[in-house]
Amino acid sequence: MRHALIFAAGRGERMRPLTDRTPKPLLCVGGKPLIVWHLERLAAADVHYVVINTSHLAEQFPATLGDGSRWGLRIRYAYEGPTPLETGGGMLNALPLLGTEPFLAISGDVWCDADFATLPVQPAGLAHLLLVDNPPHHPEGDFALDGQGLVQASGEPRLTFSGIGVFRRELLDGWRELAGTVADEGAAPTFKLRQLLMGAMDRQAVSGTRHHGVWTDVGTPGRLAQLDAERGGAAMPHRDQRDAGFAEN
Repeated sequence: MRHALIFAAGRGERMRPLTDRTPKPLLCVGGKPLIVWHLERLAAADVHYVVINTSHLAEQFPATLGDGSRWGLRIRYAYEGPTPLETGGGMLNALPLLGTEPFLAISGDVWCDADFATLPVQPAGLAHLLLVDNPPHHPEGDFALDGQGLVQASGEPRLTFSGIGVFRRELLDGWRELAGTVADEGAAPTFKLRQLLMGAMDRQAVSGTRHHGVWTDVGTPGRLAQLDAERGGAAMPHRDQRDAGFAEN
């Protein structure tokens, strides 16, 4: 698995005012930007080429991360324009930069201690998802993992999609028919990846793994503050984190 995509284009509305000046993946956790934790794990997993999709405050990513050489990576940036394209549209927009083989995709606003090298290089179906136990803020979960290792739209027990998975390019074939309502922003369509995954699940084409380690959806200032303290960064908070006082939304 030589290619990876990091979703980093969102506006981070629930994280305001922190994200008024800093994109959420560049907020600091344990003394370094959240996205850097992903880059370090990708390099350790023998991933060499990373595409980062950007929109909100896009110029800050290359200014902070450069070309990726400090981690032994090659980083390219896929700008989505001033309006983020959602996960499905963002993946479609980045697809020309991702080569021909399956690629790892990661949400830029999660923290996870999973070893990316344990994920399948060649998923059996169209996608392989990393699932986690439901956090308190999302008790209903997203999908179910059956006894054969297939991810299903319904069933028990319910688990939460971590925002980390391995995807084949073919998942996006026929996206217009599968995506449902699509908002067109010029030539770039805006739609969610979930609709495509649900269609693939109907064809028994999505497998999954349950991760029992640490995972955090860094969705609010309060959760960011907690994670930062757990990673040893409470003594050196990001400037915007100090300014906001970590008020929970």
